[in-house]
Amino acid sequence: MISITFITNDHKVLTAPENSNLLRVSLRGQGGIPFKCGGGLCGTCKCRIERGLEHADTVKPKERKHLSEAELAQGYRMACQTFVGGDVSVSWSPAPSPTQNGSAP
Repeated sequence: MISITFITNDHKVLTAPENSNLLRVSLRGQGGIPFKCGGGLCGTCKCRIERGLEHADTVKPKERKHLSEAELAQGYRMACQTFVGGDVSVSWSPAPSPTQNGSAP
Protein backbone atom coordinates (compact mmCIF):
# COMPACT_ATOMS: atom_id res chain seq x y z
CA MET A 1 0.00 0.00 0.00
CA ILE A 2 1.05 3.56 -0.69
CA SER A 3 0.17 6.82 1.06
CA ILE A 4 -1.23 9.85 -0.71
CA THR A 5 -1.22 13.11 1.25
CA PHE A 6 -3.75 15.71 0.11
CA ILE A 7 -1.97 18.86 1.30
CA THR A 8 -4.71 21.34 0.39
CA ASN A 9 -7.26 19.22 2.29
CA ASP A 10 -5.64 19.73 5.70
CA HIS A 11 -2.91 17.16 4.89
CA LYS A 12 -5.41 14.30 4.76
CA VAL A 13 -3.62 10.98 4.21
CA LEU A 14 -5.22 8.08 2.34
CA THR A 15 -3.75 4.69 1.59
CA ALA A 16 -4.20 2.92 -1.72
CA PRO A 17 -2.75 0.01 -3.69
CA GLU A 18 0.28 0.70 -5.88
CA ASN A 19 -0.54 1.98 -9.36
CA SER A 20 -3.63 3.85 -8.16
CA ASN A 21 -5.22 6.75 -10.01
CA LEU A 22 -5.00 10.03 -8.07
CA LEU A 23 -8.52 11.21 -8.85
CA ARG A 24 -10.12 7.86 -8.03
CA VAL A 25 -8.36 7.71 -4.66
CA SER A 26 -9.41 11.29 -3.98
CA LEU A 27 -13.04 10.55 -4.85
CA ARG A 28 -13.26 7.35 -2.82
CA GLY A 29 -11.58 8.79 0.26
CA GLN A 30 -12.78 12.40 0.00
CA GLY A 31 -9.27 13.68 -0.65
CA GLY A 32 -10.69 16.86 -2.15
CA ILE A 33 -9.05 17.24 -5.57
CA PRO A 34 -11.53 19.39 -7.52
CA PHE A 35 -12.87 18.12 -10.82
CA LYS A 36 -15.65 18.87 -13.28
CA CYS A 37 -14.65 16.32 -15.88
CA GLY A 38 -18.15 14.83 -16.07
CA GLY A 39 -19.48 18.29 -16.92
CA GLY A 40 -17.21 18.55 -19.94
CA LEU A 41 -14.60 20.77 -18.29
CA CYS A 42 -11.51 18.72 -18.97
CA GLY A 43 -8.39 19.89 -17.17
CA THR A 44 -10.13 20.91 -13.94
CA CYS A 45 -8.41 18.20 -11.87
CA LYS A 46 -5.02 19.89 -12.21
CA CYS A 47 -2.87 19.25 -9.17
CA ARG A 48 0.78 19.49 -8.23
CA ILE A 49 2.77 16.53 -6.97
CA GLU A 50 4.92 18.25 -4.38
CA ARG A 51 6.63 15.13 -3.06
CA GLY A 52 7.12 11.81 -4.81
CA LEU A 53 6.91 12.91 -8.44
CA GLU A 54 9.25 10.04 -9.28
CA HIS A 55 6.42 7.66 -8.32
CA ALA A 56 4.05 9.06 -10.97
CA ASP A 57 3.63 7.31 -14.30
CA THR A 58 4.48 8.92 -17.63
CA VAL A 59 2.70 12.05 -18.78
CA LYS A 60 -0.25 11.27 -21.07
CA PRO A 61 -1.03 13.11 -24.35
CA LYS A 62 -4.25 14.47 -22.80
CA GLU A 63 -2.19 16.13 -20.04
CA ARG A 64 0.05 17.78 -22.63
CA LYS A 65 -3.06 19.45 -24.09
CA HIS A 66 -3.88 21.13 -20.77
CA LEU A 67 -0.50 21.63 -19.10
CA SER A 68 2.54 23.50 -20.38
CA GLU A 69 6.02 21.99 -20.35
CA ALA A 70 6.91 24.43 -17.56
CA GLU A 71 3.94 23.22 -15.46
CA LEU A 72 4.88 19.59 -16.04
CA ALA A 73 8.46 20.36 -14.99
CA GLN A 74 7.09 21.91 -11.77
CA GLY A 75 5.20 18.70 -10.95
CA TYR A 76 1.73 19.61 -12.21
CA ARG A 77 -0.41 16.72 -13.47
CA MET A 78 -4.04 15.98 -14.20
CA ALA A 79 -5.29 13.73 -11.41
CA CYS A 80 -7.66 11.83 -13.73
CA GLN A 81 -4.72 10.77 -15.91
CA THR A 82 -2.06 10.13 -13.26
CA PHE A 83 -1.29 6.81 -11.62
CA VAL A 84 1.18 6.58 -8.73
CA GLY A 85 3.26 3.66 -7.57
CA GLY A 86 4.68 5.09 -4.34
CA ASP A 87 4.04 7.69 -1.65
CA VAL A 88 3.14 11.16 -2.94
CA SER A 89 1.91 14.50 -1.60
CA VAL A 90 -0.37 16.61 -3.80
CA SER A 91 -1.78 20.12 -3.66
CA TRP A 92 -4.11 22.18 -5.84
CA SER A 93 -5.58 25.65 -6.06
CA PRO A 94 -8.72 25.70 -3.96
CA ALA A 95 -11.94 26.66 -5.71
CA PRO A 96 -12.84 30.31 -5.21
CA SER A 97 -15.46 30.99 -2.58
CA PRO A 98 -18.79 32.48 -3.79
CA THR A 99 -17.66 35.93 -2.63
CA GLN A 100 -14.43 35.66 -4.64
CA ASN A 101 -16.13 34.86 -7.95
CA GLY A 102 -18.79 37.52 -7.68
CA SER A 103 -21.84 35.28 -7.25
CA ALA A 104 -22.57 36.31 -3.67
CA PRO A 105 -25.16 39.04 -3.04
